[in-house]
Amino acid sequence: MASLVGSPWAQIRILPELPTSFFRPNRVVQPYLSVRRRNISVYASSLDAGPAEGEVRVRFAPSPTGNLHVGGARTALFNYLFARSKGGKFVLRIEDTDLDRSTKKSEEAMLNELSWLGLNWDEGPSVGGDYGPYRQSERNSLYKEYAEKLLESGVVYRCFCSNEELEQMKERAKQMQLPPVYMGKWSTASDEEMQQELAKGTPYTYRFRVPKEGNLKITDLIRGEVSWSLDTLGDFVIMRSNGQPVYNFCVTVDDATMRISHVIRAEEHLPNTLRQTLIYKALGFPMPSFAHVSLILAPDRSKLSKRHGATSIGQFREMGYLPQAMVNYLALLGWGDGTENEFFTIDQLVEKFSISRVNKSGAIFDSTKLRWLNGQHLRAIPSKELYKIFGDRWKCSGILLESDGTFVEDATELLKDGIDLVTEADTALSNLLSYPLYSTLSSEEGKPIVEDRLSEIAASLISAYDSGNLHSALEEGHTGWKKWVKDFGNLLKRKGKSLFMPLRVLLTGKLHGPDMGGSILMIYKAGILGVVNPESGFITLDDRFKMLREVDWEALKKENKPIESVAGVSD
Repeated sequence: MASLVGSPWAQIRILPELPTSFFRPNRVVQPYLSVRRRNISVYASSLDAGPAEGEVRVRFAPSPTGNLHVGGARTALFNYLFARSKGGKFVLRIEDTDLDRSTKKSEEAMLNELSWLGLNWDEGPSVGGDYGPYRQSERNSLYKEYAEKLLESGVVYRCFCSNEELEQMKERAKQMQLPPVYMGKWSTASDEEMQQELAKGTPYTYRFRVPKEGNLKITDLIRGEVSWSLDTLGDFVIMRSNGQPVYNFCVTVDDATMRISHVIRAEEHLPNTLRQTLIYKALGFPMPSFAHVSLILAPDRSKLSKRHGATSIGQFREMGYLPQAMVNYLALLGWGDGTENEFFTIDQLVEKFSISRVNKSGAIFDSTKLRWLNGQHLRAIPSKELYKIFGDRWKCSGILLESDGTFVEDATELLKDGIDLVTEADTALSNLLSYPLYSTLSSEEGKPIVEDRLSEIAASLISAYDSGNLHSALEEGHTGWKKWVKDFGNLLKRKGKSLFMPLRVLLTGKLHGPDMGGSILMIYKAGILGVVNPESGFITLDDRFKMLREVDWEALKKENKPIESVAGVSD
């Protein structure tokens, strides 16, 4: 078996059926004079290309034709973690050769989202580097240079077939139940025939000569040994008739000249590896190692798409997800450190990451788990930082008039355990400040509480408020509140749920919520500190007792009518 010359990481072999003369590295050959042979000596001028010995260089190469999908973000993350864990370089390259679909707006959005995730690149747009430019649209002269070298060596030839002829070939192959590969019409044409077409100005493409026989095998770092039969490929185009290079040729030249040592990408690109390997060896470029990461799947095990909900990093950012939570969750999609631990900071991921622990099976995207993990990261944020995050939101959303102070701090501490997304902070505070008493009393869930002599408890609560006892207790904070509740329970001969549920309903207007004592204290403070926007729908403690006085309890119990019609008051 013939072993190919390459990087110390790569294990790429051509089986004996493939003529070894096709891959004769590091030898400069003279311009090729005859185009009839299939077995071509390579044109090797690659002293300035390929990774240096032992140097780790990886790249993320998105196309700016849309949003940054979670699959692309995970690929970027795995490249970033691998580079950082090996002390290597993380390169960002923009593959914008699709001029019709690539946009500057999409590129800017992708760069912003990568930066938001904290995946800062060492080389690339806005950073620069020694191997630029880092946009494919700015590298055309390089592609043409290497295409001409392959043409001179005979590895590539001009193909003058029209689109109609190519379609006829496909149809003929289909009828013969053969793979739809190029039949090689111009691969053996004479120089005279080619010169005649050139003289006529006939458009032509550059086609790469592929051996008719043999297999090619690579050892993928994730998927193990992968092989292809060369007779299913056919001679493929590397340069279109309009002078634009095709994807596989651009990628190979870019990876080689940017000295990429490891190509870590989605498994969708695995079929491209065959063409790229042939180009690598034809140009004498050292081979990188390949690692093809599994797809991200929806819960039904289909490919994750827009029909399953949010799929782009920008969407998750707008929904209130934290970058550190997104990074943590994306890392878990196909990777683990071998323990039960699922909470990682990016520094911990760098320390623990290994390609050998990346799973080759598809990873299921679980939005419920992502939400839970985001809540864990949210509550791990230092208090002062979290105060600012919530305070800024509450002021921007118009709930509060101030973004800092003791009210913001106390509200954050009270509410944070029930918040998983930053955007939920608005709803949590609005709920705390609201008082849906009437709808709660008339609900099915509230009915048992109403029937448990709630009117008597309400009368005693109003008396405590009128006497000033409740007000004095709230002035003393949590200690005063706890003492007052105990005395109030002794007065009514109630404790536990039979005491706290009625009090929660009467004071907060709700059946559920955060700590009741903390909630009442926040409502009290909101009324005296003046930090709540009057237009936020806040019901002060004074107004809550006004509403309590207007409830017609007998009508509510006997007729079971909606309390709005009983009390004549709407919230």
